[in-house]
Amino acid sequence: MPVRVLLADDQALVRAGFRALLEAEDGLEVVAEAADGESAIAAAREHAPDVVLMDIRMPRLDGLEATAAITADPALAGTRVLVLTTFELDEYVFGALRAGASGFLLKDVEPADLLAAIRVVAAGEALLAPRVTRRLIEAFAARPAASLPADQRALDELTTREREVLGLVGAGLSNQEIAERLVVSPLTAKTHVSRLFMKLGVRDRAQLVVLAYETGLVVPGQQAAPLGG
Repeated sequence: MPVRVLLADDQALVRAGFRALLEAEDGLEVVAEAADGESAIAAAREHAPDVVLMDIRMPRLDGLEATAAITADPALAGTRVLVLTTFELDEYVFGALRAGASGFLLKDVEPADLLAAIRVVAAGEALLAPRVTRRLIEAFAARPAASLPADQRALDELTTREREVLGLVGAGLSNQEIAERLVVSPLTAKTHVSRLFMKLGVRDRAQLVVLAYETGLVVPGQQAAPLGG
């Protein structure tokens, strides 16, 4: 089955360029286009694509709100969102990850990287490597205007080991690195991460990193330390 993609961008020329690229590639299919956030939500609900390529700055409803609406819709549980931004540290990127996006792309992304990213996200993985995600969030969180709530109620249902794993994910460690740190098998580390997805109601690793920062489990610029007690 091909990966079904919805293109959401207010620039017709941009959409045409993405469509031409994707339709020339085996295994990818553009099922619809949208020029604003409201149309993107409607098209997503109509076509249930595997991936939505979502521009952040759009009329009527911005891509951030549209992303939140799509990822919160139970009928679209299988749909992943990749947001598009002009600058690597766009202030909206953090909000997009919080809204449920599985990652982000720069608008000047290389064609091969775009194609690879769509496939990665369609497979259920976060677009960003853990350390790239960490650097992005740290850069945002370090800004004077940034405010991260310290409410840790989301962690109440986690075991001590699960909190430890969440802290390591937030610190940018891969499953292999977590396994080495905790002296467990890679499969066990992967199982812990999967349980975090389920218990915390997140879609992928990117949202785990955001949650680790929001709850204060990881402090920007510091490595996560194992939790006791």
